[in-house]
Amino acid sequence: MKSLSVAIIGAGMGGLATAAALRRVGIETTVYEQAQRFTRLGAGIQIGCNAMKVMREFGLEPALRAAAFYPRSWNNKEYDTGEIRFDMVFGESAEERWGAPYLLAHRGDLHAALASAVPDSDIHLDHKLTGLEQQADGSVRLSFANGVTATHDAVVASDGVHSFVKETLFDKEKPTFTGRIAYRTVFPASLLNGYEIDDCTKWWGPDRHIVIYYVKPDRSEVYFVTSQVEPGFQVESWSAMGDVKELRAAFSEFHPQVRRVLDACPSVHKWALVDRQPLQRWSDGNITLLGDACHPMTPYMAQGAAMAIEDAAVLSRCLQGVDRDGVAEAFLRFEATRKPRTSRVQASSRTNTWLRDPTDPDWVYGYDAWTTPLVSADSNLAVAS
Repeated sequence: MKSLSVAIIGAGMGGLATAAALRRVGIETTVYEQAQRFTRLGAGIQIGCNAMKVMREFGLEPALRAAAFYPRSWNNKEYDTGEIRFDMVFGESAEERWGAPYLLAHRGDLHAALASAVPDSDIHLDHKLTGLEQQADGSVRLSFANGVTATHDAVVASDGVHSFVKETLFDKEKPTFTGRIAYRTVFPASLLNGYEIDDCTKWWGPDRHIVIYYVKPDRSEVYFVTSQVEPGFQVESWSAMGDVKELRAAFSEFHPQVRRVLDACPSVHKWALVDRQPLQRWSDGNITLLGDACHPMTPYMAQGAAMAIEDAAVLSRCLQGVDRDGVAEAFLRFEATRKPRTSRVQASSRTNTWLRDPTDPDWVYGYDAWTTPLVSADSNLAVAS
């Protein structure tokens, strides 16, 4: 049987993980990315034990351990007194309990690791998708802004919250602005002038919070991300800059450790936090959505990228051994298997209560995308209803 030819739209975490996972089962992949080059965005990312199980199968665990920070815990404290609400211990005990480490990384280092698992020849930069059309034989024809056209047996759209493919298949969806905004940045720990901070702490205030952690094993880089009320700001962009003075004023009543970190940071990015409802459908024929394109998350559980990485592993299992005629059913099976979990994480994250108080996180970190039972495609009707 001829190998499937799968086009992946978007070379973010989900797209690269999908390429790595499909290559692992012998499926031919081509990744199309609209950016002209990869850039190292100044942001941290938490790689949960559930995501690390996927990364391990790609052979990326050693590289990530070498590049990322291995925290003792995710500590949850009162914003002003520093009183501990819940100390979620990670480290070696987490590896024993959930079968993989919990790591804190620079987003660029995770992206680079995933890119290393995909041959450069499979990644086509400067390819902005402008059209797609399913052919009578089930194949999908793609058109790009640079004039290139291509035909593949199937398409996996991992093109983010503003997914062109989603809008083409299912109409444009208006995001719900939450009335909250976030600041974030990564900066050299040397700017703290020797001041020591916790490994990873979420400081819970009455109407705002800040999460601070290291992203390098030598504690050389510090990351933080906030959430606070600002209903008038509606820019959903990771590149928009914020005002450091406004940020510091917003957290002026927080613990001295928080204020010390904010005083040291040289610049910040700012973006509006939005919420979106789970989609009723993820696929149409031989085209499916994946990751943020179909189940975007608020950031409060630090599981957005992990869900896309899990998606990739499950999708590869659904497509293994399938020919072009079986792709549509495989995509329905993928959706039926994944939707209950991603919808639960979406709903749980929306509440912004994760780990605020004693929590049993087994259902999140104990999940293994390589062994979770695959659901019948027929179950997709029940899931969507």
